[in-house]
Amino acid sequence: MSFSPARVFAALNAVRPPGEASPIMARAVVLGGSVAGMLAARVLSEHAESVLVVDRDDLQAPGGRPGVPQGTQLHALLPGGLRQLEHLFPGFRAEALAHGAVEAPPAARRSYLDRRLKVVVPDEADSLAGSRPLLEGLIRRQVLRLPNVKTLTARATGLVFDGAVTVGVRCDVGGASGVEPADLVVDAMGRSSRLSDWLAQAGWDRPVTRRMTVDLNYATALFRRDEARPDPAVVMALHSPGTSSDVAGAAFFAVEDGRWMAMMAGYGESRPGRTAADFVRRLREDFPPEFAEVAGKELLGDVRTYRHADSRRRDFHGLRRFPAGLVGVGDAVASFNPVYGQGMTAAALHAACLSTYLRSEPDLGRPARRFFAAQKVVVDAAWSTSTSADLALPHVTGPYPRGYRLSSWLGRQILTATVTDVPTARRFNDVVSMREHPSSLARPGVILGALRANRRAR
Repeated sequence: MSFSPARVFAALNAVRPPGEASPIMARAVVLGGSVAGMLAARVLSEHAESVLVVDRDDLQAPGGRPGVPQGTQLHALLPGGLRQLEHLFPGFRAEALAHGAVEAPPAARRSYLDRRLKVVVPDEADSLAGSRPLLEGLIRRQVLRLPNVKTLTARATGLVFDGAVTVGVRCDVGGASGVEPADLVVDAMGRSSRLSDWLAQAGWDRPVTRRMTVDLNYATALFRRDEARPDPAVVMALHSPGTSSDVAGAAFFAVEDGRWMAMMAGYGESRPGRTAADFVRRLREDFPPEFAEVAGKELLGDVRTYRHADSRRRDFHGLRRFPAGLVGVGDAVASFNPVYGQGMTAAALHAACLSTYLRSEPDLGRPARRFFAAQKVVVDAAWSTSTSADLALPHVTGPYPRGYRLSSWLGRQILTATVTDVPTARRFNDVVSMREHPSSLARPGVILGALRANRRAR
C-alpha cells in the first residue's frame, strides 16, 4: 500500500457493510484455533469453498482450551476490537450480553493514574466486560456455525511446498501422519509458532525476530458479585514507572456468572498476589477504595498466576524471499505486554487486513506482500504504544529508538493530561483502544493542548 500508515490504519478501522465476496480458492487451512485463527477462518469463509482449522485441542468441546494457559487471566476487549467483531458477527454484542457479558459504557468505567481519578470521556464507545473463555467461546461458536468451516484435532508438523508456493500442511493425527492440501495456509499458532523453523528447513529465510524483555508477573482472582448491573463495571489503576509502589497496576472487571475478575501485575522480582492473603491485602492497601470493596467479597477459587517474559514480533514483511500461499496472524506475528490489553483487538485488525487483501482478488501464486504491508501498520501501531511505555520501566534496558528522550517526555505530558483534560483523554483513549493511529498524538494541537492542561492543573 502506498498510503501513509495513518490512512491505512483508518481504512482498516472504517468498518463498512461487507460486499459480495466470491470464492477465489478451493481450500484454506488455518493452523490454530485461537481468537486470531477463528477470525481468520471467518474471513476465509467468504473466499474459500472450504476452510479447515487445525488445532491440538478439540475445538468442538465447550469451555476454555488447554492450549490457552493465560485464558484464566483477565483480558480486555477494547472498543476497537468490539467494533470489528460486530462487523464480522452481526449481533455479537447482544449474544455476549445474553451469555452474561457486562456492558461498560463510559460512565461505568473508571481509570486511575497514581491514585488520581482520570476524567470520563462521555461520548466514547461502550465496551464489553467478560472472561476470555466466554468471549473466545462465542467467537468459536459463531465461526463453527458456518457451513464451509470444519475442524481437525491434530498437531501440525510442517508445510508442503511446490516450488515457491505453499500447497499443504503436514499433520499428525493420533500418531498417523498425513497432508492437508491448501491454496492458502494461515499461521495462527501463537507465540510458540514453529513457522520460522519450517521455513528454514525448507530453505527459506527466517524472519527477523525482535524482543523486548518486560518480565511481567501477573495474577488474577475471582470474587463474588452481588450487583446485576454494577457501577462501575470496569476499574483500572496504574502506577507510573518510578513510583514507590512495586505493583505496576491492577484492574477489575464485572464478568459473567455474577463474578468480579481482579488482576494485579508487577515487574521483575515483584510478584504480587502469589497467595490469596497477599492478593486481598494488596487490593485493599495499594489501590483506590473500589478495589477494597471487591477484595471484601467472597474469593472464588484460587489465585492464578502467569508470567510474560517478553514482547516479540516476527517481521515477515521484511523478508525478500517468501513463499506464496502463506500468511501469519495474531501472536504468531506479534505479541505485546498484556497490561495494555491489545491482543484480541490486534487479532481482529489482522483479520481486517486479511479481508482487505482477499477482496483485492490477489494472485495466490505470488507472495502476499500487500497483506504483510497492511499488517505491518497494525503491528507497528501496537508495538510503538506498548514498548514506548515499557522503555520507561527501570528494569528495561532498550533498545531505545532515535529521539526517545523527547518522545518519552512528550508521552508523559500527554499521559498526565489525560487525568484532567477530556480532549487529551479522548485522543489518548482512541489510540490505546486501537481506533486511531499513534501518530495522531504527535499533532501539534494535541501536544499543546496537553501542555496547557498540565499548566492549568498545576
